[in-house]
Amino acid sequence: MTKVIDLFAGAGGFSTGAMMAGCDVVWAANHWQDAVDCHRLNHPDTKHECQDLQQYNFRYLPDHDMGLASPCCQGNSPARGMAYNNPQHDASRSTAWAVVSAAEYHRQQVWIIENVPGFLRWNLYPAWEMAMRSLGYSVAPHIIDAADYGAPQHRVRLFLILAQSEHPLHLQIPRGQHIPASSFVDFDSGKWSQIHKPGRSQATIERVDAGRRKFGDRFIMPYYGSGSGKTGRSLDRPIGTITTRDRWAVVDGDRMRMLSRWECRDAMSFPDTYQLPDNHRLAVHLMGNAVCPEPVKQIVQAVQRAA
Repeated sequence: MTKVIDLFAGAGGFSTGAMMAGCDVVWAANHWQDAVDCHRLNHPDTKHECQDLQQYNFRYLPDHDMGLASPCCQGNSPARGMAYNNPQHDASRSTAWAVVSAAEYHRQQVWIIENVPGFLRWNLYPAWEMAMRSLGYSVAPHIIDAADYGAPQHRVRLFLILAQSEHPLHLQIPRGQHIPASSFVDFDSGKWSQIHKPGRSQATIERVDAGRRKFGDRFIMPYYGSGSGKTGRSLDRPIGTITTRDRWAVVDGDRMRMLSRWECRDAMSFPDTYQLPDNHRLAVHLMGNAVCPEPVKQIVQAVQRAA
């Protein structure tokens, strides 16, 4: 069984996908205690660290074969401006160097790195890639939409496959049929409110009316005016990206509500047994930061076949 470590493990999407592919996740770490607690709750046999990984001594890692890592993505995301000379964003991007430190000490056979596609446009990405190549790794970037690989959500992410091989591992993973948002929206649960109620903004009502004209009485829409905010989205297609704050509203006739934390979990393709904190805001934040497990399972399986 392939033994795996997970850097910047968050709520556990990367770890869960690897375990679904038959791996043993022996160690996971994150700097945020709430994320570590959620990961430990669902992966009790994994050794956990709450640690700034840029300061970690990687000599203490348990024996393993593969590394997974999701360095902080905010500094590379257009949603956060990708502002250079911004101390917060510069520090965010620099977390990727922890992967180099871990790889230099252990020379794992394979690393799988997840981030937003903007990671490739980071000013220091060429230097980061050169560092990994100097350690013997080939580099194969893959841009993947989670909706093509088993998640009922459009979520475009970069997966870098770094292998101790002469030639890059360019994976061939057949795309599957899209899974609609209707697969996880439960109209018999949740906290509903009337669309026309005191205090509801006129802009929200107009978005509801536009969605109703296009999709009928039942659909989903961003609660705020970005993305599909003017038209809503059909329940017959995958939902848009789950974010770290409440974004998606469900409309049913004259009532509406935000997605529950369980629906966010299911939209991310976590197993329905995956446990989340009781605090809704925290759970949504954890899910919005997570990696979709089902695509990870397929990526890991493809790496195992190709390695």
